[in-house]
Amino acid sequence: MNVLLIGSGGREHALAWKISQSPLLEKFYAVPGNPGIAEFAECVTDFSAEDNSAVVQFAQEKNINLVVVGPEAPLVNGLVDTLDAAGIKAFGPKKDAAQIEGSKIFAKNLMKKYDIPTAKFEVFDNPDAAKNYIRSEGAPIVIKADGLAAGKGVIVAQNLEEALAAVDEMKNFGAAGNKIVVEEFMDGEEASILAFTDGKTIVPMIAAQDHKRLNNSDEGVNTGGMGAYAPAPVVTAEIAKLAEEKILKPIIAALNAEKIIYRGCLYAGLMIVDGEPKVVEFNARFGDPETQVVLPLLEGDLLEIMDACAQGTLADKKISWSSESAVCVVLASGGYPKAYKKNLPIDGIKKARTLGALVFHAGTKISDGKILTSGGRVLGVTFVAPDIKQAIHKVYKCVDVIHFDDMHYREDIAAKSFKHNF
Repeated sequence: MNVLLIGSGGREHALAWKISQSPLLEKFYAVPGNPGIAEFAECVTDFSAEDNSAVVQFAQEKNINLVVVGPEAPLVNGLVDTLDAAGIKAFGPKKDAAQIEGSKIFAKNLMKKYDIPTAKFEVFDNPDAAKNYIRSEGAPIVIKADGLAAGKGVIVAQNLEEALAAVDEMKNFGAAGNKIVVEEFMDGEEASILAFTDGKTIVPMIAAQDHKRLNNSDEGVNTGGMGAYAPAPVVTAEIAKLAEEKILKPIIAALNAEKIIYRGCLYAGLMIVDGEPKVVEFNARFGDPETQVVLPLLEGDLLEIMDACAQGTLADKKISWSSESAVCVVLASGGYPKAYKKNLPIDGIKKARTLGALVFHAGTKISDGKILTSGGRVLGVTFVAPDIKQAIHKVYKCVDVIHFDDMHYREDIAAKSFKHNF
């Protein structure tokens, strides 16, 4: 198979790494890719991944058999629709299905209509009305931008002052913040369950846990994710079954009832409240950095599974998982998620790999043969080990050998796992 991967982040590097192991793979391209992805695929940078017609033209010229769409923006912008119209298979939902991430309001209304467990909510397009509602409800409370905001359009306000300020902050997200969702605060522990689906069958992956806050002990602002680990013990076998029966299967059925076929990866961000899973959010693609810990534990051929999702034959596939554990620590540029420096030399990647780490490139570029920083989240360092304690110990040994100026990372990734009995 000739495959085209869309995207340039750590998630896409992890996808490229896993896809490259498939015996089905022949030619492999990425638009635009990154220096890590370039080890597995030919990176193409002479057109934008968000130019649907250019992607289709390239796919036709290169006889692409499957396009794998990594980020949310091309999905919401209808790339899969354009590919489908040209007769090109894709792993990823069409525009109508991608609304489940592209519009928080669409997702919340869908859950409400089909009785899928989630937080109580109200929708506002008037800031003053939102503030009045917040005053009546009190804090803690959650404020969300309706549209895409690169994983940062959610503010969990601990007090009334923060909540009212959060309403004003929504304008920083442009059109995404024109409408906002105000939700009740759910007190519990978060987890992520990603799932493969062909629109009929849905197969959950092993549960992971992301670390959204910038600093140790879940302090600081929300980020795109500072690290993750899998499996997440907060998702017991019983909770996993509840999530499948009460959330994952029903949401696919709900979409079908709305005449929407969802194919690709569905991400369910969950809050576990008193042993019951409730939906925090849905995303229309693999999570980042959850992908960097889930895919290393997948046994078998990812490309074969993705092709089955695109063709509607997922029920025929047997999907299995390693019994090991994986931890990913994100190395970010100082100042992220606000202003940060770029073009800083990175040292130690090769050494970390010799120690056994998987080092996934996120915000990097290559210049004169040297790897430099080019984004806020720079690298994701992953280690797979027989158990979570060993994975934590070894991943931080690998982090210690990597350096760039003003490098920032959390020192407590996966520490939450110890609250649970193994």
